[in-house]
Amino acid sequence: MTKIPRDFKVDFRSPNALAWIVSLGVLVWAFWPTLQGLAHKWATDPGYSHGVLVPIFSAYLLWLRRDRWQIGSPAWGWGLVALAVGLSLRLLGGTFIFFWFDAVALLPCLAAIVLCLGGRSAFRAAWPAIAFLFFMIPLPYKLETMLGAPLQTLASRGSTFLLQVLGQPAVREGNTIMIHDIKLGVVEACSGLRMLVTFFTFSTGVAMLSGKPALDRICIVLSAVPIALITNILRITATGVMYQTHPQFAQRFFHDWAGWFMMPVCLAMLGAELWILNRLVLEAPGTTPRRKLALT
Repeated sequence: MTKIPRDFKVDFRSPNALAWIVSLGVLVWAFWPTLQGLAHKWATDPGYSHGVLVPIFSAYLLWLRRDRWQIGSPAWGWGLVALAVGLSLRLLGGTFIFFWFDAVALLPCLAAIVLCLGGRSAFRAAWPAIAFLFFMIPLPYKLETMLGAPLQTLASRGSTFLLQVLGQPAVREGNTIMIHDIKLGVVEACSGLRMLVTFFTFSTGVAMLSGKPALDRICIVLSAVPIALITNILRITATGVMYQTHPQFAQRFFHDWAGWFMMPVCLAMLGAELWILNRLVLEAPGTTPRRKLALT
């Protein structure tokens, strides 16, 4: 088993390097229509515009873990199992015209290449980067619909309650908030699902690089859900208050600037959470500081 040093340079003429290049080239060729569909989704749907950054982060994560990359004996058994899973998902996606299956099939196929060419030791170093690629895949439409309706109701109820606490005569009728003669509709795009997906991806990346214990990383990832939902409620509440004094500004803020407002608030809440965790979990005296790279 060969461990790859940090100053390693690839000899593209070696048989092993050629095997990697050919295998990855075939994978890209086979999934090219799928990759085009993903790129189109990232470019046209604001809720998944973060998808273009996911492969870049995965490549960066793989680069950070390059000193753990060890080329061992090929794990043909597990590699063929992963390949069978990927091909089955692709077959299901093509049979039922379900793009999500087709996109997810890329991950086990990529894992199969690593297992067959690098063995289990290489897979242990590469699996976090492969797993993170899941966040570049859009949610299935039916799942978005199922999650969107409850989140709309939660956003409208929470915003109405907060407006009432602030002294506003807010009344909720379905997913519409009435404030005097103003009707503030919490439509599907205002459910907070888009921000939830984006911030969940970001929080997972932060957790993977934080170097904290497993329980802390789980807390960071799971906290993305309440942080994104609370921020969405704050956005709707702020819009309702603005409508009382500056209706035109509130309209522009609600539709054009909302995303720019929500992300800094989410990041501030995440920063506060990390600050609290750093003070709740202390290093024991005399212990060696943890490496700043999770999933060791």
